[in-house]
Amino acid sequence: MQIAIHGKSFAKEARPFVQAMFDTLAKEEAEVQISADFYQFLKEFGINPHTDHTYLPNANTFEADFIFSIGGDGTLLESVMQANAQEIPILGVNTGRLGFLATVSPGMIQSSLQEIFESQFQIEDRSLVHLASDVDLFGGYNFALNDFVIAKTDTSSMITVHAYLNGEYLNSYWADGLIVSTPTGSTGYSLSCGGPVILPTNSVFVVAPISPHNLSVRPIIIPDSSELSFRVESRSNNFLVSLDSRFRIVEGSTKLTVRKEKFVAKLIKMKQDSFLNTLRTKLHWGLDARN
Repeated sequence: MQIAIHGKSFAKEARPFVQAMFDTLAKEEAEVQISADFYQFLKEFGINPHTDHTYLPNANTFEADFIFSIGGDGTLLESVMQANAQEIPILGVNTGRLGFLATVSPGMIQSSLQEIFESQFQIEDRSLVHLASDVDLFGGYNFALNDFVIAKTDTSSMITVHAYLNGEYLNSYWADGLIVSTPTGSTGYSLSCGGPVILPTNSVFVVAPISPHNLSVRPIIIPDSSELSFRVESRSNNFLVSLDSRFRIVEGSTKLTVRKEKFVAKLIKMKQDSFLNTLRTKLHWGLDARN
């Protein structure tokens, strides 16, 4: 079994659990390779990974049966970039804060490893959003698991986003920006802008304006078979475009088109995982705040 491990720094409380993970992988004779920066952190943090095999996260030259993401949701998004079109299944271990995507706590690592070695897990396909533009903005990594965002670059004036759905004029958004969210991203930026929570396996996008000038403009849900194109006007003649946590400032004349990506992100789902339980836990649904 070949396993690639990518991660970020974590608190000392998680150290024994991470060390136990590497001990178990060595015992099971798994072929482990670690992203270069994370390997350096592990060595400095006193973790013995039982290997010196490393890889460059953006090289796309490694082969693996699984990617283990050690960190928060942002680390898992980086792991999705590494998997790219290879569709390598990703296990998210949450040593960060929120953990909507990275759902395995440090204390659950050993039981999760056992389930993986015994093939007692599911793989959930998560759709991605794809950005096409007339200039190369993201060096080939023109996809996102959570969302695509158009936003203003300054704090003073709104931008105008002219949006077209399958070539038909949809709306002109006078706003701070516009979000196109996948179901996975519906619990992120889109949610904070009034968008709905979408179950991850639904085949839709959410289009949500950011602080719109016209308060009657609300988020809408469209089939993810749709194609959205945009023309942006701003006083500064530039605007910001982001895919997940990656962003670029682009000129106002840049043409942008968004559609569903041809490949998916494959997230490992353990037996105890439940999206509804995650909603209740992370968003405190079902709790009486008065008590």
